[in-house]
Amino acid sequence: MDLRRAAPATAALLALTTACTGGTVQGTPGASGLRDPYFPKAGNGGYDVTHYGLKLDYAPGTGELSGTAEITATAGQDLSAFNLDLEGMEVESVRVDGKGARFNRVGQELTVRPSDELTKGRTFRTVVRYSGTPRSIEDPDGSEEGWIETDDGAVAVGEPQGSMAWFPGNHHPSDKAAYDVEIAVPKGYEAVSNGVLKSRTDRDGHTVFRWHSPEPMAGYLATLAIGKYAVTASRTASGLPVLTAVRPEEAADSAAALKRIPEVVDWGTRRFGPYPFSATGAIVEDDGTLGYALETQSRPIFSGAPDTELLVHEMAHQWFGNSVSPRSWRDMWLNEGFATYAEWLWAEEHGGPSAEKRFRTFYDEDTDADPEADGSYWAFPPADPPGAEHISDSPVYYRGAMVLHRIRQEVGDEAFFALVRGWAAAHRHGNADTKEFTAYAERQTGKDLSGIWETWLYGDGKPEE
Repeated sequence: MDLRRAAPATAALLALTTACTGGTVQGTPGASGLRDPYFPKAGNGGYDVTHYGLKLDYAPGTGELSGTAEITATAGQDLSAFNLDLEGMEVESVRVDGKGARFNRVGQELTVRPSDELTKGRTFRTVVRYSGTPRSIEDPDGSEEGWIETDDGAVAVGEPQGSMAWFPGNHHPSDKAAYDVEIAVPKGYEAVSNGVLKSRTDRDGHTVFRWHSPEPMAGYLATLAIGKYAVTASRTASGLPVLTAVRPEEAADSAAALKRIPEVVDWGTRRFGPYPFSATGAIVEDDGTLGYALETQSRPIFSGAPDTELLVHEMAHQWFGNSVSPRSWRDMWLNEGFATYAEWLWAEEHGGPSAEKRFRTFYDEDTDADPEADGSYWAFPPADPPGAEHISDSPVYYRGAMVLHRIRQEVGDEAFFALVRGWAAAHRHGNADTKEFTAYAERQTGKDLSGIWETWLYGDGKPEE
């Protein structure tokens, strides 16, 4: 964010707040963005959200969504005003701790001016009533996210900014919270979200679903899928609830991979440590609905039937990306490098090529062995994408995985897998960045790994052997 451009707006807001409080202002407005290196407007400063309570009503026939969002947060400073991210939709009212609050909209920013100043450390509840027709948001790389309409409903996906299309919040991965989502849809429709289904109630021609996610979740990992799915509920051997929602057209082709969810979760638990959430499962949309899969928390979304390798990738994200979330979008390789390397580990242990062979295939650019080994991953260092449109490019995935394999080569299997499990445990349900990872890796293994960081993580071009 250009602070010189922000200054007039901030000054005007301070002047308005001063006028409304008789000239005595102790607090200041929270920042309207967290100055993420790739999405500077994402998120907001001055407070930390601990819980979202969303009550929604969706009409598939018209595409209309009405909602009430109750956001519980703690002030990190004395606040005279604060912002929420919300793209589109019409805001009908805002209340803070039961009192009406003034508000205004500029772009994705919903600025709220409570009637009473919020002192540092105070827990406060903001209730936003809103409605309208939510829309999709185009990513810098041209893909669509946000609220995506389907043939008979909709699916909400949020990486990196799309969640602001359907509910107001502090939409940056560094502010995680628990969620309760209540959604009413016409009877005959399913409505699937993250976490555990607490209840399903029919009333007045509608079905109301209540979903509970007690573990902290970044806003981009929240999801909601509405439509006529085939829903299956079961449990793993350890008792973990498993719920899958599959488009009928994709059911036959999805069955083999989805059947392995308990096996994949158990394998991840052995490799990465305890599974971090209170439920698991999957949502399978029609092929072409999204054009990508997404690791939405506890219940990944697939656009078309997944194969086992893709399932492993998205399930690995439950540890790496969802439980240990990036501190900023520059740290995406910590999500995708780990999930890609998990694919290599799964293959190594299930009759496929070893991780060493996969590493060699990519280093040698052997497209006969793997069509993805085309050398595109040398375009930039995985820890430093050149722009927001590149945070999901191949260097973040494949060269990110190669960084991890280089560590394994350097320290040996015992130390490497202890590092992986330790990293997942040390930052469980939190956030971390690349500098924290490199420091942790050296401390945990007792090795100087600076050569790997300089050459593989931050170096330009193809490293020399």
